Amino acid sequence: MDLKGEYRLAAPRETVWAMLNDPAVLKSCIPGCQSLEMTGENEMSATVVAKVGPVKATFTGVVRIEDVEAPRRYSIVGEGKGGIAGFASGGAHVELEEDGAETVLRYDVDAKVGGKIAQLGGRLVDSTAKKFANQFFDCFAAQVTGDTSAAVTEPAEA
Repeated sequence: MDLKGEYRLAAPRETVWAMLNDPAVLKSCIPGCQSLEMTGENEMSATVVAKVGPVKATFTGVVRIEDVEAPRRYSIVGEGKGGIAGFASGGAHVELEEDGAETVLRYDVDAKVGGKIAQLGGRLVDSTAKKFANQFFDCFAAQVTGDTSAAVTEPAEA
């Protein structure tokens, strides 16, 4: 599945960049994220509870940040395993462009799923992935503007 999007954020690029690299901000915005911890330079471990249709699972995995060109862009590559529910792997390319006092954030995500989740069908998986991406970026945009009430902590569900 391939997802692309763009957000206009009312903050300088350096602020947006710093928040994109802050595990606490990321954890608060990733739907269903139970933990997100730095394990090394440009590497994090994560635990996320997600529900796709009738399948609910806890995914554990590793995320690496690559191709860093601060404060302009980076790529995130990772994979997670959810036991019998299956696995998810993929990456995202994130780019920040200054536009006056605002920052334009563009993302391009490529993800693959396998196991029971993949058996649910492409349309359900794609719509769930879009919902998760929208929840993350809506929360992130709110965090950038200082609206900390927008944190997403409940299990991801669609």
